[in-house]
Amino acid sequence: MSPRAFNILSAVLLVLFVANGALYTITETERGVLMQFGEVIDPDLKPGLHVKLPIIHEVRKFDSRTQVSDSERTEYLTKESKFLIVDAYVMWRVDNVQRYFTNTGGDPAKAELLLMPRVKDGLKNKVSERTVHEVVSGQRDALMTDLTREVNALALKEFGIKVVDVRVKRVDFPTSTSESIYNRMRTEREREAREHRSQGTEIAETIKAEADREQRVLLAEAYRKAETLRGEGDALATSISAKAFGKDAEFYKFYRSLQAYRASFSKPTDVMVLKSDSEFLRYMKGPGN
Repeated sequence: MSPRAFNILSAVLLVLFVANGALYTITETERGVLMQFGEVIDPDLKPGLHVKLPIIHEVRKFDSRTQVSDSERTEYLTKESKFLIVDAYVMWRVDNVQRYFTNTGGDPAKAELLLMPRVKDGLKNKVSERTVHEVVSGQRDALMTDLTREVNALALKEFGIKVVDVRVKRVDFPTSTSESIYNRMRTEREREAREHRSQGTEIAETIKAEADREQRVLLAEAYRKAETLRGEGDALATSISAKAFGKDAEFYKFYRSLQAYRASFSKPTDVMVLKSDSEFLRYMKGPGN
């Protein structure tokens, strides 16, 4: 290779090397800062193609998309001095690039370590201002809205971070509190069951007493009607007998004697000892006797 060709090749390689080190891009999902000897000279590089001086300039890029950081499940004391375990998460993104880089070095993990204590302090204050019912359901949305606004103001001022949202995922009672609530609910259900059983027994006794009373009334009425019918039957029988006796007294006496015979000798073992001239044997004697 001739000296001239070598020089040309060297020049091309040098240009390529310089161009490769001098050109850089910032994508739509990135934010960046341009530094010169460690000092920030451009705090907010926009998306696109940029030029820098190799060795002299340094570019630091950060993810500008929304990040999600989970908070540890933590116990907080309510307005009623009752503990609740709150599980929350934070959605945030880089807003002020220079402030973010200055305070976190561009490290999302460090940003999360700085941000989460503010979230926990905010949750502590908001939960302490509310009752259990308000935290769980009554004012949960208001709590998250207020907390997002306050934490966002602090994070923007201190770290250049915009807090998009703070969400409460879940609220639980501590194990001891849950057991106490369960026992109280069980006791209440047992009390209600006893009341219902007592009311049922009382109603059953009332129904039974009413049925017994109605039974006694029906039996008494039936007995009264039966006695009335029996009396009417006896009266009718007496009347018929009296009429029969008045028409043929001798036949009536004969009929009554037959009934007496039937009643006296209804069994084979029945024995009577009478005088031969007894009136009872009157109709057993022959015509000549």
